[in-house]
Amino acid sequence: MRLMITRPEEDAHSLAIALANLGVESIMEPLLAIEFIDGPSLPLDDVQALLFTSANGVRAFVRWKRDRAIRCFAVGAATAGAALGAGFAAVEVADGDVNALVELVRSRLSPSGGTLLHIAGSAVAGDLGGMLAAAGFSYRRVVLYRAIRAKVFSIAGQQALRSGMVDGVVLYSPRTARTFVGLVREADLEGACRKMTAYCLSQAVADEVPPLAWERVVVGDRPDQQAMLASFAQQT
Repeated sequence: MRLMITRPEEDAHSLAIALANLGVESIMEPLLAIEFIDGPSLPLDDVQALLFTSANGVRAFVRWKRDRAIRCFAVGAATAGAALGAGFAAVEVADGDVNALVELVRSRLSPSGGTLLHIAGSAVAGDLGGMLAAAGFSYRRVVLYRAIRAKVFSIAGQQALRSGMVDGVVLYSPRTARTFVGLVREADLEGACRKMTAYCLSQAVADEVPPLAWERVVVGDRPDQQAMLASFAQQT
């Protein structure tokens, strides 16, 4: 089996290694490029915890601040792994989506403890701030990176799709799924997808792929990479 990985380059490499360990070949075709933004001179004195909804948020924070002692909450295992790898000692991990992150925060923290600082990109999925505000928490979001969508497939990626070399595509976010669908249409590659499987991290991602006809659409049991890898393992 050969899969097209559409994650940003840094995340794509680790996924390619995990797939290789399952005997799955991969083609890396990043559809989002991460551009980090210099953050404001913002004190963290009133912040009781950081909220990370992606590994890129962790990477952006460590460029901005040196503080690793502050408590942090990660949306899922991959993001928590990035935080631990960056040197954070107090890392709590949710079950893979924003709703689970809110429930974890509510069970572990008190609104009276201080502000929750969300390290985010310029585009966010879900209403994390609204849900936390409804629970009485003080929430602030700081944008430290942006994800820039690809305008065309690479020559190698387009050739792989057109020649039928790709058995499936891995889609981790609604925005990536929308980008893939748009580029397929622009390149007149809809026929290639009829023999491919769309592997989607969550139902929200899967909701973006119906404009194309697929052989199958597979959604992981949980919105995290381990569940995705289990889906791939079942096919090998």
